[in-house]
Amino acid sequence: MLNIVLYFQVHQPYRLNHFNVLDIGRDTDLFDDKLNGLVMRKVAEKCYLPTNKLLLELIQQNEGRFKIAYSITGTAIEQFKLYSPETLDSFKRLVDTGCVEIMGETYFHSLAFLYDTNEFLDQVAMHRELMQKEFGYYTTTFRNTELIYQDRLSDLIYEVEGFNTIVTEGVDRILQWRTPLYAYKNYSKDINLLLKYYQLADDIAFRFSNRDWPEFPLTVQKFVSWIDHLTLAEQGGRNQFLNLFMDYETFGEHQWASSGIFDFMKQFPREVLAKPHLGFATPKEAAELANYQQESLSFPQPVSWADEERDLSAWLENDMQKNAIETLYELFEKIKQKGDPELLRIARLLSTSDHFYYMCSKYFQDGDVHKYFSPYDSPDQAYTYFITACAELEERILG
Repeated sequence: MLNIVLYFQVHQPYRLNHFNVLDIGRDTDLFDDKLNGLVMRKVAEKCYLPTNKLLLELIQQNEGRFKIAYSITGTAIEQFKLYSPETLDSFKRLVDTGCVEIMGETYFHSLAFLYDTNEFLDQVAMHRELMQKEFGYYTTTFRNTELIYQDRLSDLIYEVEGFNTIVTEGVDRILQWRTPLYAYKNYSKDINLLLKYYQLADDIAFRFSNRDWPEFPLTVQKFVSWIDHLTLAEQGGRNQFLNLFMDYETFGEHQWASSGIFDFMKQFPREVLAKPHLGFATPKEAAELANYQQESLSFPQPVSWADEERDLSAWLENDMQKNAIETLYELFEKIKQKGDPELLRIARLLSTSDHFYYMCSKYFQDGDVHKYFSPYDSPDQAYTYFITACAELEERILG
């Protein structure tokens, strides 16, 4: 049987104010509350509320056979409470169905894993505690920020935090001749790995409304026929897993309602479940459904789900990005020595990966995606505001 594993990332960062050197030492607000509120309310109206309503209806209509998973960052939960509490309530209704898995990650959607192991583990523990508090859900599947993964991560997540499944990108240079349609084990065989099938996931997330795409328009019937075709290669009765991982804002925000994305999703479960050899599973269930000895895979270098390279270059390629993140993590050490919780919170909000994503200076299609998400006029401007905010934070540490 082929099980479709639908996982959605739900995240909103705290965006920085337009902050210059003359503001340092004046106790100016570092974060743009007005912009954060505007973005949250807009995305809630276009994406979160209508999509949650639709998926709740689909779960109820299909009597437990349609299942999904979310990872929701701590910064998103905080902003739900501030600007759109009805959105948080709608997520709680989804979790209450029993057909939704909540996944663990870093509370602040940070790159801490790469720079500060203790800070990374603190943020993971904070997130798990928040999911228990808000949803009554104990997380057992982990997704690192931006699906960043390498072998060392699985050791930390398994040995320290006790997670038993990790989701990450199905990177061709790792898989080589293999397919992402099977459940794997990490290099030490302690933890389950589910790998994104990026070709089909990106057909929905990025290409759905692209009229220049040869497969446009993407109908449900066409998409399910592609899925059905994937099962032909499996002759041994092994369960397969089609891991479709994407940003939740795909629905209504990146792909507007006028594109037909909601109609597509409305029909999708019915078309899938009409075929007896197709179904849906959560990441947690996928580990239980793997009816074979899982091959282990090693990821010696970090991978991610971003850009064509699927590496760390979306956040750490140019000198601005490297200087910004190194400056920040030097401040973390000073703040923890000082023991000021408010300064630590500011540093953690600055650690959100989006700030470094905005500084990316790539061109062509990847560069266009970075520009789409950035609230700034240029990568240089994003860097200037960030590094000035770090200077203000250092001023407060010394004060």
